[in-house]
Amino acid sequence: MNNHSVKLTVLRGLNKDRLFTAFMSAYDRGAPEDFYYELYDCGAENDFLEHLCRLILLDENAFSRTCAKGDTPSAYLLDAYADDLDAIFNAARTFENDEHFNLGNAIPPFDGELDGGRSAANLIDYYAAHGYGNFIIYKAFTYTDGRLTPIANTSPVTLDDLKNYEAEKKLISDNIINFLGGLPYANMLLYGDRGTGKSSTIHAMLNKYFDEGLRIIELSKENILCVPEIRNLVAENPLKFIVFIDDLSLGEYDDKVSSLKAGLEGSVCGGTDNVMIVATSNRRHIVKESFSDRENSVHPNDSMAEQLSLSDRFGLTVMFSSTDKAMYLSIVGQLADDMGIQYDRQKLTALAERWALVKGGRSPRRAKQFADLVYACEQRGVEVEF
Repeated sequence: MNNHSVKLTVLRGLNKDRLFTAFMSAYDRGAPEDFYYELYDCGAENDFLEHLCRLILLDENAFSRTCAKGDTPSAYLLDAYADDLDAIFNAARTFENDEHFNLGNAIPPFDGELDGGRSAANLIDYYAAHGYGNFIIYKAFTYTDGRLTPIANTSPVTLDDLKNYEAEKKLISDNIINFLGGLPYANMLLYGDRGTGKSSTIHAMLNKYFDEGLRIIELSKENILCVPEIRNLVAENPLKFIVFIDDLSLGEYDDKVSSLKAGLEGSVCGGTDNVMIVATSNRRHIVKESFSDRENSVHPNDSMAEQLSLSDRFGLTVMFSSTDKAMYLSIVGQLADDMGIQYDRQKLTALAERWALVKGGRSPRRAKQFADLVYACEQRGVEVEF
């Protein structure tokens, strides 16, 4: 063990991690007992080096931010970062023969020989392609109080899970491909009845294109005023962000209407902007309007035009139409096939129709709920009852 304290320059943020702190303390003082406790408590005794590499990889610092912007770090910053890596790797090497745990192997993009200079060179390209910090591993974020907070558990839905609506999914997918490829793209409004799969389609797109640099920032209606702030937060990030406003509807005189218009107009769809605004709504024109509003308006045509102008600012509008009987039963059948349901198909159809009647209508959501119920009953060996 070493008897000199290691002082990090760029990677000081690692000291916030309790296992890393215990590790460096054990190296500095030659007293590994506290380190072993933290090691076992974190479950890292079989792959400590992998844990260490991930910790370094996800640290947000001057080096990772500079590389993510596509800039070349200065020689001073590069040398300081490489020196930090060498100091950490040298400390790890002192535990190579420790019988209490397995050091494990470094993970890409770190150099397998634990060389700080070569690892730092590899990370320049990695951060430029994958962003930095939490953006590397998290798919979705929420925006509150000027910060982007990761969402740990996102929907695992895939496009194959979403039956029918193929034309709608293709329109959305093609637009996202343009967005990711630096081509002209459009902000999107997805509208239609509840349960038709609008939100699920966006989450499925996120899962499909995550590895190509797509991320989502979920924005509540109350925070629509913050769209410009979000643009500034991610402006220098190499990734592409969908600002997702789910189930959007606004009152005619809501001050958020003008703010959202400004946010939509602020998009530069020529390949330089990395933010796309996507909203879902149950109404085509988003803004609620009562008959009395129109009657009391001095200029009813102007009032209607004002409401239409918001939805018109979405360059791509995709309608998810209501589900008729044939489509509903088709979705039920496809889900049953995917799930391996053995139920008699004629009986399944009759039950599915009764389910829709009981639940108040047909939709892909109702079909999925029904298929889940049948699958669970079949696995338990009991009759389907509702």
